[in-house]
This record gives sequence, structure tokens and C-alpha cells, in this order.
Amino acid sequence: MNTPPTSPTLRALPRWIFMSRWLQAPLYIGLIVAQGVYVWQFWLELVHLIGTTATKGVTEAEIMLIVLGLIDVVMISNLLVMVIVGGWETFVSRMELENHPDQPEWLSHVNAGVLKVKLATAIIGISSIHLLKTFINAENYEEKVLLWQTVIHLTFVFSAVAIAWTERLTHPPHSAPAH
Repeated sequence: MNTPPTSPTLRALPRWIFMSRWLQAPLYIGLIVAQGVYVWQFWLELVHLIGTTATKGVTEAEIMLIVLGLIDVVMISNLLVMVIVGGWETFVSRMELENHPDQPEWLSHVNAGVLKVKLATAIIGISSIHLLKTFINAENYEEKVLLWQTVIHLTFVFSAVAIAWTERLTHPPHSAPAH
């Protein structure tokens, strides 16, 4: 089947559209800056934890709340790494890290669907930390707040399951050949 020849103008348009993916570069750089802010926040919280436990008697629940805050910052930072690295690799340009000893395992098979499932899972983890912090400190919250946070968390869980199920339906795993 012969395709009609295209004019140089029509050939340039798809190239220009493809090059537009580089407009995302400043967005990813901005996320790297945001991650720097989270690193700063982590260290401030860590110094607060050390200062609080060194200068006054604190309860185990108070220490746990501060530590959960640290875990929350780390999980959000991990989420940022997934978005930055996975998004860049999927939507902007290959990073060519195939033989790099520190290449994340998941990066070798990342695509938009895998990235969505990983992000949904990370959001559930972050939501779980927030919910745990709320439950540890439940006496300071109204019952309505506890209920809504639980409903929102369950919505995240349901959404992640739906995303994973949809991804599995549209891209079933390859089965091993029968012997």
C-alpha cells in the first residue's frame, strides 16, 4: 500500500509536536526543588524530635506522632522520585540507565499504567500514615473528622484497586510458555 507523499510542512508539524514534550522539563525541575523542600522539612522535624526528647519528658505517643511525620515526609519524597524519574522516562526522554548499578528495579518496565499503579499505592501509604496519626491522637478529633478521613482513605484504596485492575485488564501479564 502506497502512502501519499507529505509536504515538508506536514512532516515538520509532527516533529514539532513531539518536541513539545520538553515543555515538561521545567515541571520536573520544579518537583526536584519541591523535594529539596521536603529534605529541609525532614531535617527540621528530626531536630525537633531530638530537641523535644532531650529537653523534656514526652510520651511515647508524642514521639510516635513525630516519627510518623518523618515517615510521611520520606514517603512523599519517594512519591516525588517516582513521579520525577518515571514521568521523565515515560513522557520526556530515556535516561539510559540500563547498566547503572543504582537503577531502580521498577524503572526497567515503567510505562504510564505501571506509574499510575505505583503512584496510587504510594498515595495509599501516605494516607495510611495520616490516618494512623489521626487515630493515635483520636481524642483531639471530632468523630466526624475520623469518619471522613477513613472514608477518604478507603476511597484511595478503592481507586488504587480499580486502577490496578484496569491496568491488568488492558495489559495482562505475560504467561510463561508451557513445557
